[in-house]
Amino acid sequence: MTDHGHHRAGRSIALIGYRGSGKTAVGRELASLTGLPLIDTDELVIRRAGLSIAEIFDRQGEVEFRRLERAAVAQAVAGPPSIISVGGGAVLDDRNVAALKSSATVVWLTAPKSVLVTRIRGDQSSPQSRPPLTDRPLEDEIEQLLEERTPFYREAADHVLDTAGHNPASVAQLVKQQLDLDVD
Repeated sequence: MTDHGHHRAGRSIALIGYRGSGKTAVGRELASLTGLPLIDTDELVIRRAGLSIAEIFDRQGEVEFRRLERAAVAQAVAGPPSIISVGGGAVLDDRNVAALKSSATVVWLTAPKSVLVTRIRGDQSSPQSRPPLTDRPLEDEIEQLLEERTPFYREAADHVLDTAGHNPASVAQLVKQQLDLDVD
């Protein structure tokens, strides 16, 4: 358990991790537990671009997506305290990490590769919302990207939680306990 100190009141809580780790679902549960609004940076990008993420990658490329994502992260941290669910690759940009750490307690949701594969395969919206990032089979892609991204997640995280074997509601409870949140 990484624990870089307690969550301070008046700060946002940012959820980072690979797709399928449960950021959106846990974010929803945490928002209802804490009464804080939920901001999903992918949703902000989609609204701003008027395109799905797959379409942005397809028509404008990853560089443009990352630019939009940076703007979305900046927008999310500029507002009042929130639960911020962050796109899986956002941590690769140190500007995003700095922005998140300046105003949020960062929680890395992890899960073993087999769990991620199962969750991504079972997610009906996945093909539209989550473009493949390599031309490799899903298991290989996840393995490659986890290897690349894990050091970035580790560096960004104030807390680490393994979500395997937990539903989103119980993960939200674990976050609440670990951050010692005062929730009325």
